[in-house]
Amino acid sequence: MLYTIAIVLLVLWVLGLVTSSSIGGFVHILLVIAIIVVVVQLVSGRR
Repeated sequence: MLYTIAIVLLVLWVLGLVTSSSIGGFVHILLVIAIIVVVVQLVSGRR
């Protein structure tokens, strides 16, 4: 589920770069949050 959200945000981020819309900044913030959450899940899952 978490990886699905990260992939969707990645696609939206790429679309934001292509269209250069004003929502691109919001998508960048969401992408950074998603990457942080994935990293935390990977680190805590290995313990």
